[in-house]
Amino acid sequence: MTYAEVFRAEWGQVVATLIRVTGDWELAEECAQEACAAALERWPRDGIPAKPGAWLTTVARNRAIDWLRREAVGAAKLQEAAVLTQEPAPAYDVQDDRLRLIFTCCHPALAMEARVALTLRTLAGLSTAEIAKAFLVGETTMSKRLTRAKQKIRHAGIPYRVPPAHLLPERTPAVLAVLYLLFNEGYSDVVRSNLSTEAIRLARLLVQLMPDEPEAAGLLALMLFHDARRETRLAADGALITLDEQDRTRWDGVLITEAEALLDRTLQLGRPGPYQVQAAIAACHATARTATDTDWPQIAALYARLPQTPVVALNRVVAIGMADGPAVGLQLLEQLSTDYYLLPAVRADFLRRLSRRGEAAAAYREALELATTDGDRKYLAKRLAEVSVPS
Repeated sequence: MTYAEVFRAEWGQVVATLIRVTGDWELAEECAQEACAAALERWPRDGIPAKPGAWLTTVARNRAIDWLRREAVGAAKLQEAAVLTQEPAPAYDVQDDRLRLIFTCCHPALAMEARVALTLRTLAGLSTAEIAKAFLVGETTMSKRLTRAKQKIRHAGIPYRVPPAHLLPERTPAVLAVLYLLFNEGYSDVVRSNLSTEAIRLARLLVQLMPDEPEAAGLLALMLFHDARRETRLAADGALITLDEQDRTRWDGVLITEAEALLDRTLQLGRPGPYQVQAAIAACHATARTATDTDWPQIAALYARLPQTPVVALNRVVAIGMADGPAVGLQLLEQLSTDYYLLPAVRADFLRRLSRRGEAAAAYREALELATTDGDRKYLAKRLAEVSVPS
């Protein structure tokens, strides 16, 4: 494991613990960064410690004590430093500061986007630029939002804790949104795959914490279905492998079985929500023996039950096109009004299946210009090459 991978894996825990013991978000992040810098100085010489998270947290905590003493302008700061000095070492494997951090960030006093962005910055260690890209806003705008969110938490005296049971429902949608974004960030980026693992771990904790909340279990099932296919999503050169071409014998059957059981129990509660519906769609793919066995009419019907965002609408058209033929899908595609980057890729696929190679090539070129990941670009370039070769 490289130093960068260690830092990514431990960042959320270090920052969350520092926030708990100092109550200062900016100080926690700054001291965590200093601890990582100290590690880069010492670890090449001494080796990575057996418990790197404990090492980083201890160093960061000592930096916080030094800062409080150095910046002390009165008895209050000195007393704060004294209390921090006497604070016992954190119980790394008992108390889950990261779960506390999620619920603190998802306080209803904060706007939804601020809740999600703040958690991704503080818990996952994503840069402001990365979060800004995810929200389709400028980096300066996102930086201001994060600063305002931290100030609001501090000025409002929002407690750093998992709230009591009667307050959980009002924060649940934001918490689930955070976990799903965290999962997707790691699922789409091999370098950040630890984020998906962390999202699943936190989702399991959330299900234990809220056993009667069906959407929490639905989200966990959804992530498990997706994670079961992780090893088959990319080719050796990093190109995306679509569902119909993935080696299903390599899918993780243990995860799929767990997800199925979880989804079945959840649906019995009789309160279906978007995450449960998405998990049911993922189940249709996961349980089909081959791509041709996939129940596309059922998938199209399930997509119709979701809020019709541009992504959902496009996926529904794909499902209908797979069920009723590419000509039907192409006709429905023309009715969509969206600048979602995958739209020309879907159009290209329908045209390819209709043997309209010239038009398909043009659509693949358009999609290639809009693609945002290396995996997508390599896949689209491969398809473009296929339709560009004379019949």
